[in-house]
Amino acid sequence: MTSRKKVALAATGIFVFGTVGTAQAAPTVPEHAVIVCDSASFYANYDSASGPVGLKRILLRGDKVGHTRGAHPVYNGWAATFDFGPNDWGFVRQECLGGFGSW
Repeated sequence: MTSRKKVALAATGIFVFGTVGTAQAAPTVPEHAVIVCDSASFYANYDSASGPVGLKRILLRGDKVGHTRGAHPVYNGWAATFDFGPNDWGFVRQECLGGFGSW
């Protein structure tokens, strides 16, 4: 094997092995749902020691949100939820989510 072929082969190996570690899972797009409670508090975050923190706003019955069951986290009944109104993430009570796939 010539030196040129050895260098090309070595460079190919570095490229292949260098890119293996950079693969990432595709993000999960939130499944369409709606708020089914009369009103639901929408919090910025969830702290395992103290519960939901940082009230962002109150969502009302019929507001369009997203949550993919089995993919997005639920902590003590508080579900990670995407609010399609202002396009941001937060936490809302899981029992206030319904109408999955309805829109």
